[in-house]
Amino acid sequence: MKRIFHQFSALLLVFLVAPWPQAYAQAPEQGAPLNTFAWDTLEIVTESGRRHPFRVEMAITPSQQAQGLQWRKVLADDAGMLFDFGASKPTAFWMLNTYLSLDMIFIASGGKIDKIARATKPLSLAAIASDGPVRAVLEVRAGTAARLGIQPGDRVEHRIFH
Repeated sequence: MKRIFHQFSALLLVFLVAPWPQAYAQAPEQGAPLNTFAWDTLEIVTESGRRHPFRVEMAITPSQQAQGLQWRKVLADDAGMLFDFGASKPTAFWMLNTYLSLDMIFIASGGKIDKIARATKPLSLAAIASDGPVRAVLEVRAGTAARLGIQPGDRVEHRIFH
C-alpha cells in the first residue's frame, strides 16, 4: 500500500510540476475527425557533421498537438512529427493511443537537441518530460537516434529555429 501511495504521489507531482501543454490534457473526442498536418523538411546535423534529412508533419495547433501520432501503425524511417510550441517552455508527453514506440527529441529554441527519450513505451500514460524549456519536440521511430548516432548537443535545422 505504501508503494502504491508513493507511485501515486510521484505521478501527481509530475502532473502538478511539469506544465503539460494544454493540448495534451486530453485526446480528441472519440469519433471526432482526425486532423491533417502540413508536411515540411528538416535536417539533424550531428557533432561529426553528418546530415540526416527528415520529412515531418507539423503539429502546430492545440488540436494537432493533442492528436500527434496517435492511432498510427506505420512511420517511415525518414519521417516524423515536429511539435512547434511557438516559444520555449517545459513540456511533457505521454503515449496515449500511440501504437508506435518513438524516440522523442526535445529541442531548445536555437535548434540544439537538449534531450532524447529513446524507445518510448506504446500506450503508456507515463509522463515523458523535458528537462527544461524547449521550443519543439521531434518524434521519430524508436531506434532512429541510435541508428543515426543522434545525441544531445546535435543540431536540428528547420525554419522555426532561425
